[in-house]
Amino acid sequence: MYIILAILLFGILIAAHEWGHFIAARLCGVTVHEFSIGMGPLIWKKDGKKGTKFSLRALPIGGFCSLEGEEEESDDPHSLSNQGFWKKVLVFAAGAVMNLLVGMLIILLLNFQATGFYVPAAAGCAPEFETVNGGALLEGDIFYSINGSRVYTPSDIDLLIMVANGQPIDLVVLRDGERVRFDNLAVGTFSDSDGNPYQGYGFYRTAIVREATLGTRLQYTWYNTVDFVRTVWFSLQMLVNGSAGVSDLNGPVGIVSTINDVGNQSASVADALMNIVYFGAFISVNLSVMNLLPIPALDGGHILFLVVSTVSEKLFRRKIPMKYEAAINMVFLALLMGLMLFVTFNDVMRLVGGGTAA
Repeated sequence: MYIILAILLFGILIAAHEWGHFIAARLCGVTVHEFSIGMGPLIWKKDGKKGTKFSLRALPIGGFCSLEGEEEESDDPHSLSNQGFWKKVLVFAAGAVMNLLVGMLIILLLNFQATGFYVPAAAGCAPEFETVNGGALLEGDIFYSINGSRVYTPSDIDLLIMVANGQPIDLVVLRDGERVRFDNLAVGTFSDSDGNPYQGYGFYRTAIVREATLGTRLQYTWYNTVDFVRTVWFSLQMLVNGSAGVSDLNGPVGIVSTINDVGNQSASVADALMNIVYFGAFISVNLSVMNLLPIPALDGGHILFLVVSTVSEKLFRRKIPMKYEAAINMVFLALLMGLMLFVTFNDVMRLVGGGTAA
């Protein structure tokens, strides 16, 4: 059941992305030839208004919104190529914006079920902490930031410490409404709350509950969204600096498998559905961020080419022909498809091998 829900959820998020492009194109007066959910063989189609064909295809791994003048020049005044700069930006960015809004909406709906929100707080610090760092963390101090990145939820502390990768951190806490700084905290040997030695930064953590009101629900919806965006950004940084490899990526098979695991490991069906929907919000925000990367064949790549072409036209009175953009997009699309195939193969090997990547 959870696998079916995962596939359905994945399809909904892709449909939302393409629907964003479709709505923006219609608002900007751009001709839409086809709006499709899924890829591959055609299952169902319907001719809609203004010449748009709506279709459903067999493979729930993508979708598309085919626009006049998207990949080549067109004489049609309603083509995308004949629209102004900001209309083009709106159409290209609308899919990612829609995914972001869907993610935020899911989080907001889930937050309206909450009775309170956990605020990360200090439960004191190791006896050695004050000697090493010249000051002590007090019970009830609210964690504010680590290395300049805000701490919104208890899990943020684990994330930001992981990103620090054992290096010294700058910690800021709120104490009676005032910010208190602890700079250059280094990993060392400290005593835990039971007096046993451990390697860490020497502070103890807990959480206090903040009452759920309309204001806090809206606030924590924003906090969760920022957290999701930041998690994706940190993951990209780890890929660039080598802390993570391509084999660590998850494709559609891996995502479906993860959602299935989330459902099976939940205490009840109701909890499973809540957890799966929450994970869906993360995927939606992930799709938003990834699609805006300035990589050819992605929405961000289209925006990059648009900016470069506009600058070229202003400086040299010449636009970059769309055929060059189309050729580069085809090359990068092939590379992305190859990467997806590799990641999918890796996902399958993890499942077959019980967690061992190929």
